[in-house]
Amino acid sequence: MSGVDSVRELVELIESNPDECNFTGGLSEEDITRAEAELSTTFPPSYRLFIAELGSCEAGGVEIMGVNRTPKGGERLRGTVSATLEAREDERFPSHLLVIEYDGMGGLISLDNSQRNEDGEYPVVAWDPGSEARGGPERLGEDFGTYALHRCRVGLR
Repeated sequence: MSGVDSVRELVELIESNPDECNFTGGLSEEDITRAEAELSTTFPPSYRLFIAELGSCEAGGVEIMGVNRTPKGGERLRGTVSATLEAREDERFPSHLLVIEYDGMGGLISLDNSQRNEDGEYPVVAWDPGSEARGGPERLGEDFGTYALHRCRVGLR
C-alpha cells in the first residue's frame, strides 16, 4: 500500500473512532504552501494529504503532528512548523528533518527530506542528540502514511 493510500485509510480510521480519536481539521492549500515556505521544504504527498484532511491527529494516546492553527495563536502555524523550527535552534538537529512526533524520551520522530524516494516520499526517522554518534537517525518507516497508520492502529488497541 502506498503512503497516500495509507493516509486515506488513516482518515477513515480516525473518523470512524470519534470516542478515541481527535483531529484538528484540515488546512487549505494556501496554508500548506505557507508551512512549506516557513520550513524551506516541500512536504511528501502522503504528508500533504494528511495535513489537508486532518491537520494533526490523536488516536488512543498516539499523537501525530501535522500542521494546525489555534484560535489563540491566530495565523501562527503550529505542530510540525513550530516543533521543527524549535528543534532547529539546537545546532545538532539536522536541518533536513521535519518533526512529526515526540517519542517521550527526548527523541524527535521526523521526516527526512534528504532521502526522497521515486514516489516523492520521505522516510521516517528517530533523531536524538546522540544519533550522530550511533551513525545517524534510526530509520522507522519508508513513508509518512504507512508509519502514521501503523502508529494510530497501535494506539487504538
